[in-house]
Amino acid sequence: MGDPAGVGPELCLRLLRDERVLAMCEPIVFGDAGILRRVSNHLNWPVPDLASMRDLTATDGGNDALVPGRVSAVCGKAAYEYVTAAIDEALAGRVDAIATGPLHKEALHAAGIPFPGHTEILASRTNAERSCMMLTAEAITCSLVTVHVGYRDVPALLTTERVRDTIDLTAEAMRRIRGRSPRLLVCGLNPHAGEHGLFGDREEERVIAPAVEAARQAGIDVSGPLPPDTAFLPKYRAACDAYVCMYHDQGLIPLKALAFEDAVNVTLGLPIVRTSVDHGTAFDIAWKGVADVSSFVQAVKLAVKLCASAS
Repeated sequence: MGDPAGVGPELCLRLLRDERVLAMCEPIVFGDAGILRRVSNHLNWPVPDLASMRDLTATDGGNDALVPGRVSAVCGKAAYEYVTAAIDEALAGRVDAIATGPLHKEALHAAGIPFPGHTEILASRTNAERSCMMLTAEAITCSLVTVHVGYRDVPALLTTERVRDTIDLTAEAMRRIRGRSPRLLVCGLNPHAGEHGLFGDREEERVIAPAVEAARQAGIDVSGPLPPDTAFLPKYRAACDAYVCMYHDQGLIPLKALAFEDAVNVTLGLPIVRTSVDHGTAFDIAWKGVADVSSFVQAVKLAVKLCASAS
């Protein structure tokens, strides 16, 4: 359900009665039934049959003190407990996949949760040896070598092994999604992809290019590192299935500009299938009944597809 003070509850309510979703799978909500009832009543929406919902009580069954749109340690703790319960059920094989609603990083921090987001929680809880975040839509797909870290920390986190892992995981995922061997493009870290050492600390030559070459030698159709300022031009988007980007905004700025309402977040490298909406908690419109469910529907659709391709 995500953070209960955000748009997660109303998205779950929409999802539970969405015919497209019901035709694909049996949705099960991990969250707080009291919150869903409260949001239903607040919006004058029909209260759904909550028999299939895992009722977790971290928010005290819909505590009236919960204020929509407000950062709260109680909500951060609740959201964390919702997602960890879902992970545990998936690891036990009692659910086939997880599609997550949005978390609020400040609320997690206020609750003392030592993770900046879903990706890190999932990797830790599942003991994944390697993982990465990929955001995908028909128009563009981007995987991220580093995720929720400050810009000054990115260069030190880049290693040839980490870049290569992201290339490998992306190729495997896109093969399942596209049904064929994908074409990948890797971005450089620095302006002009370093301009042969003029910018940066030769990360392109020392770290990124060796990873690209090793992946190419292993049979992956991959090119780069390409200058980031031209990598997303239409001619390059038409020639590749996915990008491997060095840091969060390098990939998410073009992706959200091109496919904000359609993109789905996927955590690669896990022993379970996990997809997510590609937006935040949207506190400014929480519990107003106007949140667009499209990204959540696409997340469920992709989760079902990934489950089918793995069987």
